Amino acid sequence: MLVDEIYHGDCRDILAALPAKSVDLIFADPPYNLQLQQELWRPNMTKVDAVDDEWDRFADFSAYDAFTRTWLSACRRVLKDTGALWVIGSYHNIYRVGAILQDLDYWILNDVVFIKTNPMPNFRGVRLTNAHETLIWCKKSREQKRYTFNYHALKQMNDGKQMRSDWELPICSGAERLKVNGSKAHATQKPEALLYRVLLASSNPGDIVLDPFFGAGTTGAVAKKLNRRFIGIEQDSDYIAIARERIAAIPPPAAPDDAAIYGRIATKRNAPRIPFAALLENGLLLPGQILCFQRRCDLTATVLADGSLRAADGTRGSIHQLGAHVGRLPACNGWEHWYYEDEHGALLPIDALRERMRVRG
Repeated sequence: MLVDEIYHGDCRDILAALPAKSVDLIFADPPYNLQLQQELWRPNMTKVDAVDDEWDRFADFSAYDAFTRTWLSACRRVLKDTGALWVIGSYHNIYRVGAILQDLDYWILNDVVFIKTNPMPNFRGVRLTNAHETLIWCKKSREQKRYTFNYHALKQMNDGKQMRSDWELPICSGAERLKVNGSKAHATQKPEALLYRVLLASSNPGDIVLDPFFGAGTTGAVAKKLNRRFIGIEQDSDYIAIARERIAAIPPPAAPDDAAIYGRIATKRNAPRIPFAALLENGLLLPGQILCFQRRCDLTATVLADGSLRAADGTRGSIHQLGAHVGRLPACNGWEHWYYEDEHGALLPIDALRERMRVRG
């Protein structure tokens, strides 16, 4: 499997030939199935450059649904068990896509509204201006435990506030809009700002990002800027030529080994896993040592040699299980609730010992 490459052909065929569980993230901007019945004209009698390309034409909804089911099934096969998929669409197709995602056992994490700050008006005045598109973010299944979400990077990007699911961004226009002989190179080119948020949120430096409808190459361009690898699939050779030229003009990452530059912020969620028993193996705790629950010396547990704890009533379990038992809680993060006494007599959370081990490497 080649990375940082654009494959020429139908995504359904090429996806079937890629290795299973080989990509970290998929971003898809599939045909919208607009089903335009006539040309669109502005009030000044100039023609609207609407989406009327061959790739957006389907015989009926059944044909579109069959197409959607096939490529989404193929995407699920090549997605790693820790991976995720984003798909964008308009009211013409996103509800059909969403239903098929659920039929295929994908599990929806969020829907995000891309609010266009400069939308195209409804020239005929018969409907509301279509000022948004919808993105669906999902993992492979409900049971999937791990997937990438760089919460802190997005929060920092949003001036220290939690990123919301409504993203106000301008549509692709001006110098960013690629053109050939004065005309738009691609009818539905997405703004790089949109892909920047998606890739920053759901991938890490070095991850492989796949786009089965590569078009003018926005996904690849942003992936290169953020030090991700990409795989593009596109059936139009003209689009491929445009995308390759666009991506080649982007300089390589300035410091590829510095993950923090490209959105990989170290957090407890993505830190290396350290089992509680490792604290015993490395002499940071001893068998028989007493731990206090939430600094309460009347709620204690004894550390056992196998890394479990034993409460005063004889109940045994992991630091999490016994924390929930002693605290009478539905669930408990034992790292934050059990305290040990250090050499100075101070009570500190056992999480401090875990962090000490991480610093040691």
